[in-house]
Amino acid sequence: MPQQTGPVDPATHPAADPAADPNGRPRGRGMLRAAGVTVALGAALFLAGTIGLSPLNQDPGTAKDERPGASSPHGSIDALRADLRRLPENPVGWAQLGMAYVQQGRTSADPALYAKAESALRRSLKVQPRDNYQAETGMGALAAARHDFASALTWARKATAANPSNAAAQGVLADAYTQLGRYEESYRAVQRMTDLRPDTSSLARASYTWELRGDLPRARALMKRALDDAASPPDQAFARLHLATLAQETGDARTALREASAGLRGAKNDAQLLEARARAHAALGHDRQAVADYTAAVAIVPLPQYVLGLGELQQSLGRNAQARTQYAVLRAQEQVRRATGAPADTDAILFEADHGDAARAVTMGRDAIKARPFIAVQDAYAWALHRAGRDAEALPYADRALSLGTRSALYHYHRAMIHDELGDTSAAREDLKQAVAVDPHFHPLHAPRARTTLDRILGRSEGAS
Repeated sequence: MPQQTGPVDPATHPAADPAADPNGRPRGRGMLRAAGVTVALGAALFLAGTIGLSPLNQDPGTAKDERPGASSPHGSIDALRADLRRLPENPVGWAQLGMAYVQQGRTSADPALYAKAESALRRSLKVQPRDNYQAETGMGALAAARHDFASALTWARKATAANPSNAAAQGVLADAYTQLGRYEESYRAVQRMTDLRPDTSSLARASYTWELRGDLPRARALMKRALDDAASPPDQAFARLHLATLAQETGDARTALREASAGLRGAKNDAQLLEARARAHAALGHDRQAVADYTAAVAIVPLPQYVLGLGELQQSLGRNAQARTQYAVLRAQEQVRRATGAPADTDAILFEADHGDAARAVTMGRDAIKARPFIAVQDAYAWALHRAGRDAEALPYADRALSLGTRSALYHYHRAMIHDELGDTSAAREDLKQAVAVDPHFHPLHAPRARTTLDRILGRSEGAS
């Protein structure tokens, strides 16, 4: 989708997808439209979940839960490997194992698991080179996990051509289109996915489409449906996570706290839920609890968004030594990223812009936007340009970040500061009003600055009148 910096950045939000019907039989076709919902925008792979793959020729109405990582022992990596030792020429088994490694790699932030995933998926394709939509879907998910969305699109197209009725492949297609900024095409893919399988995964994507366009009541309604449909603890925790995020994005920290806490009761070591609860605690002034939850999230998996969230919270509390410790971790992670040549994510760009070298942040943003022109990257690049003193160049990107109608306090704040630097205090005032109206606690450092800047502009306007 969540980060502390606004709408969900889709690079960090896993959940389990129900297994797709291998025979292409649609389940519950038309239910989404019958509910009065028209899906219009694709959610990201990391928001909407991992794609599970069912064994061939299994009736989905009677199948056991064999998703990679599911509570059933049949879904564990060890079980999948044991099955493949008995049946080494099973292409679906290799595809399932590959997707299990993708899921594990995303949740553990261990990129070495992606190499294992690719090996298993390519073994599946070697065993069955043609019409292997399970492995093609997995390769698309793997490419997206690596933020190679052009390759994800290529693989997703192959998978949907091989089996147009497979919902999982439509989900990867929608995710790739969304991240590449091809929103109209993502609309259609999400609608096809929900027509085929209106389950937790597709409903979550549908929810995100409305979140991106700023219709949060509809997004909440769909995410509640996703929660009602969730049959496993991971799916339930996933839905609670995003209900907490939606509440936080409207400034309703108490509801966010309640949803995150409910999710943690079933998944006490879920780093994403810990981060969501940390954000809610911080907004409510519960500093000790917020630091504790962020610290716990970082201990589980030191993803940049958690490390940055903790560092900026510590800085806002005047604990500069502790903040510097977190920022040192981020700089070390950035060195590793540059060494591998991987594209920068939004957290890395924003961190560099706010706490490092703005010129370097511009370079990172420019490279990232070529590969992933999604609205979160547009916003991060705009902010990097602003911090580098290039506000006239920044404004078009800030406009694009808000072009879908997304209700993001951070995006409005970023554009406001760009407008202010360009001397357009009227536009700055409107964006600042929108930012504090959406969420008065949207960021531990920027929210106070937003209020101070708005007070200054309002004072200037009153003096002029």
